[in-house]
Amino acid sequence: MAKPPASLSGQDVGSFAYLTIKDRIPEILTKAIDTLHRHKSEFFEKHGEEGTEAEKKAISLLSKLRNELQTDKPIIPLVEKFVDTDIWNQYLEYHQSLLNESDEKPRWFYSPWLFVECYMYRRIHEAIIQSPPIDDFDVFKESKDQSFFESQESIIALCTYLQQLVRTIEDLDESQLKNEFFKLLQISLWGNKCDLSLSGGGSRSQKTNVINSLEDLKPFILVNDMEHLWSLLSNCKKREKTSTRVDVVLDNSGFELVTDLMLADFLLSSKLATEIHFYGKTIPWFVSDTTIHDFNWLIEQVKHSSHEWTSKCGADWENYIKMGRWVYHDHIFWTLPHEYCAMSQVAPDLYAELQKAHLILFKGDLNYRKLTGDRKWEFSVPFHEALNGFHPAPLCSIRTLKAEIQVGLQPGQGEQLTASEPSWLTTGKYGIFQYDGPL
Repeated sequence: MAKPPASLSGQDVGSFAYLTIKDRIPEILTKAIDTLHRHKSEFFEKHGEEGTEAEKKAISLLSKLRNELQTDKPIIPLVEKFVDTDIWNQYLEYHQSLLNESDEKPRWFYSPWLFVECYMYRRIHEAIIQSPPIDDFDVFKESKDQSFFESQESIIALCTYLQQLVRTIEDLDESQLKNEFFKLLQISLWGNKCDLSLSGGGSRSQKTNVINSLEDLKPFILVNDMEHLWSLLSNCKKREKTSTRVDVVLDNSGFELVTDLMLADFLLSSKLATEIHFYGKTIPWFVSDTTIHDFNWLIEQVKHSSHEWTSKCGADWENYIKMGRWVYHDHIFWTLPHEYCAMSQVAPDLYAELQKAHLILFKGDLNYRKLTGDRKWEFSVPFHEALNGFHPAPLCSIRTLKAEIQVGLQPGQGEQLTASEPSWLTTGKYGIFQYDGPL
């Protein structure tokens, strides 16, 4: 197999990677600093003078990080001992070994964008864990919660739709069931638009009822492998007596997580799956990514909604967890900088876990970047090739496009889009269901 192409990086002036490192990341750091400032009195009330000192220390460390970035200083290793510190520092050493001049240090704009962006979030976490007693504070929690509350109307509309659907699900014939499956897949796809790291941590909630827009949004699905997903799961269902496991590698909490849980609920209610396994992040990540706290908090919020159908969804979801039909997994690998083709070496236990699935759904952009190595692939390169040997089970990427990478398009399709719409890769306007596995 030919050597994969070069990584996307900030050295391409004007590229999305360049603008992320130059503008969006400093903006996210500024918001994190501001959040700590605004919680000053809360820290003092909880921890006294120690809380005040911790807040100052965390702010000072984040300001130093912002300065390093803006002046493109060399990337320095992590110092605070944490479960993944050695892995990160080895990765940094490995990047340094790739530079020809022995005294050259990796820099923010000249290192692979995937590594740089992940490392920035890991450094935010380091600033917090170096500042006890506020070392469990999530600087992004406020914006995640806000995005959930601002999407209430849409969430109520979706929960109402789901509850009415599951009540009549036994009466649906195969083609009606397939139609509903496709609808819930599309709701989960467009839920991925609500990404707070894209807006620099600013508000990105869902204020319209996405169900009414599905037909209008169909032309913006560039790769549509929903048929493959249906054929795989409906065949599993026909082989009764066997269990069918679908794994979902989550992306954003808030509205998107609600759409993912709705899809998971539908898969169980329709018997297209018998168990769902979710994977989230162990630490706050990319502003709005789902942690176990976000996952539990959101189900709790939905359950306590004053709206009858919404509350029923939350109660059902809590019940799935109690029954072990929904399982949440944490693994440090999801917050490392490695592309997924390295998983079987770096995290063989996680790779073995994913191999138990009949289908894995990878939500969102960061997962796509890690699946494809975040490289300068030609648009028409097959998805299977870009996965570079990562094939734990049949898998599908469900993402709206927010990074300058897309493979598996028809010849000329990407070039045509570039000519008519130069920013098509990064606005979240287009989406994909891209499958890899036996057909």
